[in-house]
Amino acid sequence: MKIVLVSAVALIDVDGRVLLARRPEGKSLAGLWEFPGGKVEPGETPEVALIRELQEELGIDTWASCLAPLTFASHSYPEFHLLMPLFACRRWQGVPQSREGQVLKWVRAQDLKNYPMPPADIPLIPILRDWL
Repeated sequence: MKIVLVSAVALIDVDGRVLLARRPEGKSLAGLWEFPGGKVEPGETPEVALIRELQEELGIDTWASCLAPLTFASHSYPEFHLLMPLFACRRWQGVPQSREGQVLKWVRAQDLKNYPMPPADIPLIPILRDWL
């Protein structure tokens, strides 16, 4: 089975809320909420991929020194196996804005369970909630 490496981030604002993005129509798992991020391209580290994805998807800049490894997801989908490190980030430049048609929402950690997420993201919720 093919392994797909995806890097994701829990952006945490000054009020302790986490940014979620809703997958737009036309994408797989459309309508589900997820942590921002994306596929790690050949030659990239997870941190470099995440910095690139945050610029492309949200128009914000951050640095590897601001990305703290928190946990990871390992989940088998029918077509591939997803391996997804989740980083925590409290420092970035700019205001997150939707650049790819996704709806964005700041959510309190205890409310994350109320947002339907892809199966790989669900086990990350209690870890993030307990950490925050």
